[in-house]
Amino acid sequence: MGTSSNLNNKIALKITAGVSTMWCAYIFAAIALISLPNAIKSGDTIVIVSWIAQTFLQLVLLSIIMVGQNVQSKGFEKTINETHAATLLELAEIKVLSQEMHRVIRDLETRITPEK
Repeated sequence: MGTSSNLNNKIALKITAGVSTMWCAYIFAAIALISLPNAIKSGDTIVIVSWIAQTFLQLVLLSIIMVGQNVQSKGFEKTINETHAATLLELAEIKVLSQEMHRVIRDLETRITPEK
C-alpha cells in the first residue's frame, strides 16, 4: 500500500508541476480556441457563454491560478525565511544579554554579600 501511495504522490507532483506553468496555460488556450469558431457560428448565446465559462476560463485559468499560487508561496516562503533568520539573530542577542546580566548580578551579589 505504501509503494502505490508513493507512486501516486510522485505522479500527482509531476502532473501538478506540469499543469502549473504558463506554457501549459498557453497550450490550454490554444486547445480551447479550436472550438471557438463553432461556438461563434452557432449564434447561440448559451453556447458562447458556455464556451467562455466551461472551455476557456476553466481550462486556462486553472494553470494561471496555479502559477500565481506558486509565485505567492515563494514570496511567503522568502518572508518566513527572513523572519526566521531575524528571530534567530534576536534570540542569539538575547542569550548574550542574558548571560551578561547574570554575570553582572553575580558580581553585585559578591560585592554586597559580606565575606564570612
